[in-house]
Amino acid sequence: MYTLTADLVLPCTITGSWPRPRWMDDSLWGRPLDTAMLDLRFREKFTDALAVLISDQDRAGLDFLTHGDLHCDEDFAGRSWHHYPLQRWGGFEGDHLQSWETRSPWLKYPPGTLLNEIYTAWRWPRVVDKIEYRPLDYPKLWRLAQARTRKPVRFGTCSTQVMGLFLDIHTPKYKDKRELLWDMACAMNQELLALQAAGCRSIQVEEPCLHFMANTYGKDHEEVRFFLDCYNREVQGLDQTEVWIHTCWGNPNMQRVIEDDSYAASLDMYMSEARGDVWTIETKDRNMREVELLAPYMKRAGKKVCIGVVSHRRLQVERPEEIAATIRQALQHVPVERLVISTDCGFGRQGCNREIAFFKSAAIAQGTNLVRKELGLPVTEVMAAHPALQTDLVPETIG
Repeated sequence: MYTLTADLVLPCTITGSWPRPRWMDDSLWGRPLDTAMLDLRFREKFTDALAVLISDQDRAGLDFLTHGDLHCDEDFAGRSWHHYPLQRWGGFEGDHLQSWETRSPWLKYPPGTLLNEIYTAWRWPRVVDKIEYRPLDYPKLWRLAQARTRKPVRFGTCSTQVMGLFLDIHTPKYKDKRELLWDMACAMNQELLALQAAGCRSIQVEEPCLHFMANTYGKDHEEVRFFLDCYNREVQGLDQTEVWIHTCWGNPNMQRVIEDDSYAASLDMYMSEARGDVWTIETKDRNMREVELLAPYMKRAGKKVCIGVVSHRRLQVERPEEIAATIRQALQHVPVERLVISTDCGFGRQGCNREIAFFKSAAIAQGTNLVRKELGLPVTEVMAAHPALQTDLVPETIG
């Protein structure tokens, strides 16, 4: 259901996470949001930081904003993106290093590499009982963000499938990982339904594992088909909000986590079978490879496609002209009414600094405006590019 992009052609946004201000030096660390908000210092820092990141995105000229994953702890390589629900639902206990035996093949890296440093530093709870849903405060987090802007705020959350990669079962109440993943999908669905009821116009589920699974086991493998069913259960009943499916190839400390980054095996599942309205894909860091595979799906009704026009892994800020060229390349295969413009992934999770995130976002809006002008479409105001509103103005003559 197009509630966010229904009336906009060629809109632009970002994926989700945003770098924190340096003075936002506190985290929830497992506490309920309501408990933390009783602390006046946390309350002031959290709400002020939320206002700042909303203001940054608005000033950059983006059409849709995000809450920046500000509720996630400022931990090593962004573990809290997965960990936030695991710390709050019942059925989990402890903080343990996952064994080599049970670790996913995607998460095994040689000593002396950054990814080995990350995945051996992260600790995970063990599953010790049936999963018990407890509120994650997503509706309140969304309200806090939406109250600070007139532009719509899209709310994103990690898919439970990604969390399941790191979990070991230590209870007879689950005979296998499938039962666990299904219960987690049901728990997340309950939270997303509450978020929809709160009035959120767009919900983004981040990294269902279909693309990883299909490349590892083959698209028709029974495990891949189960993961598809599991994702669809996660978003069941979200009929009054626009559902975005975000996919990329990793972002812990800006790293790609898998070498085989082809969407070819999972393309049809995401475009034809996964419930949702917009599919977001990593394209800029992959040099727009495989964008031509989308063309056959544009001949029938279906999802919109959101392409990344700036990389979350490169610190060099893309120029608006470069972004416009990327959009034109995509338009050769995707009609303008089915195209959305964004980043490959988020800027947070121990990613780049605020200035880089801000000017990459401003470049997205300016580059999109260049193409909009060529197509006779309305442009978006980009306050960051206003000549009279720059931080410093160069004098015309020598003083």
